Amino acid sequence: MFWWALPVAIGGLAAAVVGCTEASARPPHPNAETLAVYGARFPIASAQRGASAERHERAARGASMFAASTGLLPSIGSTTAETPLEQLLREGDRPLANNGLCPPDMASIDDRFCVDRFEASLVEVLPSGDERPWSPFQGMEGHVVRAVSERGVMPQGYVSGAQAAEACGRSGKRLCKPSEWRTACKGPEKNVYGYGNANQAGRCNDHGRGPVIALYGQQLEAGGQREWNFEKMNDPQLNQLSGTLAATGSHDGCTNGYGVYDMVGNLHEWVADPAGTFQGGYYQDTHINGDGCDYKTMAHEFRYHDYSTGFRCCADPAP
Repeated sequence: MFWWALPVAIGGLAAAVVGCTEASARPPHPNAETLAVYGARFPIASAQRGASAERHERAARGASMFAASTGLLPSIGSTTAETPLEQLLREGDRPLANNGLCPPDMASIDDRFCVDRFEASLVEVLPSGDERPWSPFQGMEGHVVRAVSERGVMPQGYVSGAQAAEACGRSGKRLCKPSEWRTACKGPEKNVYGYGNANQAGRCNDHGRGPVIALYGQQLEAGGQREWNFEKMNDPQLNQLSGTLAATGSHDGCTNGYGVYDMVGNLHEWVADPAGTFQGGYYQDTHINGDGCDYKTMAHEFRYHDYSTGFRCCADPAP
């Protein structure tokens, strides 16, 4: 969908090579009626959209009544916003056994919480309430954005934990708790890498090149530690170099029994820790601060960001 354009080094070039590590079955597209019902249960928390409980309740009732009257869904008599989702869908359209009552872009983790299937990308919310794509290769300071989870797009880097939390909130979601993130990553089998307990090179995007050195190598070597600065670590070119960031879901084997992708490698993922924690490693490293799903970096403030920092959202399941 979008295809546009480390960390603060404390020990010189060698430390920067490993970046921040030194510091510490695609679901079917839902139809309009399904989206309206999910919208009632997972409203987009955006002041610009002027969402309200009453509005979403009307949407749910209207969707079910329209569906019954047009034959798009079986007639089920009187329906309300509280009508169970399963009663509003044809048999073949009902949630998969492993999706519970989570939005269609999220996976159910044993019906305890929902997690985005893919690392987050962003859309910008304009003052009018309209939305437009946002480049995953630039920061979002001064802009209102919200998180989306889609296969086959470049995920958002250059994002701080605080920005990630706001973006999730505008989509009616939240950042994952550290324990939730780790549980979702390991899958129902509780594997170190999700897909298994032994690392398989190339199965996830975990053997990428070092973009900072590729882009600034000679300059950094000549300038020493003072050249490792925030501006260079957030250069939009970094994640556009070949052999670096990969599109969401492009590593088909980097998943687990829950149907979540890229939780190991590709981008560090912020979790809900105000002190600052991201997990899972990124495309250069998934080992230095723990292996695979146990990888955790805690050395940066929640407001920090660079090219390696991304996120995904969690949510509570519908009651």
